[in-house]
Amino acid sequence: MNRKFLLAWLAVFIGWMVGSFLVHGTLLYGEYSRLPNLFRPEVESQRYFPWMLLAHAIMAGAFVWIYSRGVEATRWPPQGARFGLAVALLGVVPTYLIYYSVQPLPGSLVAKQILYDGILVVLLGILVAWIYRTEGQVRAGSRAAA
Repeated sequence: MNRKFLLAWLAVFIGWMVGSFLVHGTLLYGEYSRLPNLFRPEVESQRYFPWMLLAHAIMAGAFVWIYSRGVEATRWPPQGARFGLAVALLGVVPTYLIYYSVQPLPGSLVAKQILYDGILVVLLGILVAWIYRTEGQVRAGSRAAA
């Protein structure tokens, strides 16, 4: 574990926590509140917040670890977006489709969960790619844009 890995882990952890709060605590809050039998009451869920922190720390670490093992000497923005999309297709999409198949969730809510969390994970992919970018990737990206 080097300094770049730890910095990326921290950045992705913070980004994922903030993004998840925006998605689930703001954008989807009203829809979740209409399903009281499927989710813990807000007061009760606060007792479980340390588990949420642990889950996000594990996800962020694994996310950065996998990216760091497969980073290529190509333009970093599309590489990060591709990585985020791959993670979304591996984790976000199937997870919410499985939830939908076993819980009585409205289809519109599941579609929003997939869309919003998919966008979040793609943005996190771009963030980790930006942190892992090299001088050659920066120059290649600026030449392609010119």
